[in-house]
Amino acid sequence: MKNKLRVLTIFGTRPEAVKMAPVVHELSRHPEIDAQVCVTAQHRQMLDQVLEVFDIHPDIDLNLMKPDQSLAQLSAEIFINLDPVLNDLKPDWILIQGDTTTVTVASILGYYHQLRIGHVEAGLRSFDKWQPFPEEINRRIAGVVSDLHFAPTEGNRSNLLKEGIPPEMIVVTGNSVIDALQEITSRPVPAQVSQMLSQFGIGNGKKRLVMITAHRRENFGQPILDICSALRQLAESYNQNTVFIYPVHLNPNIQKPVYQQLSDLPNLHLIPPLDYLPMVHLMKQACLLLTDSGGLQEEAPALGIPTLVLRSTTERPEGVEAGTLKLVGSDPKIILSEAHHLLDNPQAHAAMTNAVNPYGDGHAAERIVQALIEHSR
Repeated sequence: MKNKLRVLTIFGTRPEAVKMAPVVHELSRHPEIDAQVCVTAQHRQMLDQVLEVFDIHPDIDLNLMKPDQSLAQLSAEIFINLDPVLNDLKPDWILIQGDTTTVTVASILGYYHQLRIGHVEAGLRSFDKWQPFPEEINRRIAGVVSDLHFAPTEGNRSNLLKEGIPPEMIVVTGNSVIDALQEITSRPVPAQVSQMLSQFGIGNGKKRLVMITAHRRENFGQPILDICSALRQLAESYNQNTVFIYPVHLNPNIQKPVYQQLSDLPNLHLIPPLDYLPMVHLMKQACLLLTDSGGLQEEAPALGIPTLVLRSTTERPEGVEAGTLKLVGSDPKIILSEAHHLLDNPQAHAAMTNAVNPYGDGHAAERIVQALIEHSR
């Protein structure tokens, strides 16, 4: 009897869990695969709610999150705790996703153990090692040691080819976040979201919704103060017909300045971070998104939401080229100018709303697992 293909999926954060959930489910549909899940839980609470919503039960939970631990401390903990797992399981493949600390350490450990490594969402590059920090270097390290690169787009494939990755090691799959998004949007609107829409008078010809997220390290300090300045002016400009909702990241580098600068505005609501299910359903109601998130740059175009990216560079240029995203950085003048343009100009808004989503068709997980099987023969 032929031995099953042993695959260990490793992730630790909410974005990784969202994008790996469709892959985990697809692996479970193949009886010829013995699939296991290991979580580092570098983001404990945010990870757990995604595991729950997608009904994923990790086989190994390293539970490594500690308050205020540095990147070096977290990396050391993952090295020490993941090493014996790989030594005991000896999987045929490990699957990693994206650009987190978990990805970097898992890829190096996979190399140390001479395991084959599959990198989901491979080939994203901003070409600036400091933006996003530390993600740009994390994904480059993973790219050096991976054996199979699942590139979301042709542009990502091109980046990998330029770095010397053999073409037979690259598979263009689309982004699995679209798989996850399609599943989530097919579910009923959560009561939490319905209550919020009713409470703030959003929709049904009433008030418009502008969604905001900003949390990245490169926006700590003066950039987040500048972003807050722009948000204050926007909220004051549209105080009659527009509601602004900002789920504020728990990091104190974001919490403190945001609450100090914006908590007194009657039409700008600062709320705790939302779980993935309500976040997606609330975002569906938005006429505009301002964000520095990576994943939301992929999700918003799929939902037809014009998006201003609060960063000066992006590793997702396909959205900018397609006209679904626009880079505005943290300069208040630019943020205000572009936001006013979209909120006041129906033609400009429609052009971004109707632009084609470049990030996939919802079948990325199937392509990833099929490629894994074919490269294991």
